[in-house]
Amino acid sequence: SSLRKEATDAVRRSKKKKILHAASAMAPMRRAAAPVAAAADLTANARRERGGLSARLRTTGTTTTMLLVGALACCAQIMPKASAFNIFAAPKAAPVAAPVRVPPLDAKVSSRTSIIGGNWKMNPGTLAEASELATAICADASNLNGEAIIFPPAPFLGAVSDAVAGAEKVHLGAQLVYVEDKGAFTGAVAPSMVKSLGCEYVLAGHSERRVVFGESDADINHQVLKTIEYGMKPVLCIGETKDEYDANLVEAVCALQLAKDLVGVSKDAVKNMVIAYEPVWAIGTGLVCPADVAQKTHEYIRHKIAQMYDDETADAVRIQYGGSVSPESVDELMSMPDIDGCLVGGASLVADKFNRILAYEEP
Repeated sequence: SSLRKEATDAVRRSKKKKILHAASAMAPMRRAAAPVAAAADLTANARRERGGLSARLRTTGTTTTMLLVGALACCAQIMPKASAFNIFAAPKAAPVAAPVRVPPLDAKVSSRTSIIGGNWKMNPGTLAEASELATAICADASNLNGEAIIFPPAPFLGAVSDAVAGAEKVHLGAQLVYVEDKGAFTGAVAPSMVKSLGCEYVLAGHSERRVVFGESDADINHQVLKTIEYGMKPVLCIGETKDEYDANLVEAVCALQLAKDLVGVSKDAVKNMVIAYEPVWAIGTGLVCPADVAQKTHEYIRHKIAQMYDDETADAVRIQYGGSVSPESVDELMSMPDIDGCLVGGASLVADKFNRILAYEEP
């Protein structure tokens, strides 16, 4: 009996020793696996509670972050090659973005001559006033930077043509042409008529024609094509309304108008034409789009032309800004690299103001 008891005690001591030894050997593994288990618990809780995890992380911030970091570090040491932890694999290379077109800094100086237009709209009231105004503008034309265009009403084109004849840098433009060569179209003006009076440029797409007279982009596109057909240069007006501006649709509106209004227009024709960006909310309101904001839109328009045609075309086309341009705002506007001129409304009806704009101070 005594021997049996001693044998039993010896077996128990041996088993206990083995258990303690095994427990001691497992301790590091348990300590290493604990963060992994904690992380797994967090993942399971996140799946069950979804948004609840965000709130829990906000309240336990530092502790939870340390736990997750410890778990991930431990996993990296224990199973660096395990497929279950492929988060530690080398990250995939980021996709290469398409190159962004950056216009040359000296593009304005090296390849584009500034051009400023005066749109008289339905002003002045008489032929004598129109002739006097044109004469006053042309008398001081030697001081202008770049080129100028005067857009008088159709009845005054002849008189203004005589006034600009001796001014080398001043050109004559028509406010509108119809899309037919001739025929029974009461009140319409054919492109051949304005060209015979000396017009070199024709407005198309002005916001007042779009809004007041309901001209569509299809109508404007036909006018652009007809102007080019007769060897004249379109001045295509595009721009957003105040609601579109507030809704951050400036680029979308300009892109859509360009796409529709330039259908069938060759890149060579685009190089020679003028695009006038006129935010509708700034026309005749006294509000001027800040120069840096206008520059961003002009830069986008040039980028869009590059997408539609090519960089050479985009670098060649001249882009004007229009919208309550004044002697006080013109210098800053014309200092922008992608603003190649202005389309002036009310200020073009006062010779002194318009001549100051034409003689803007270069940076």
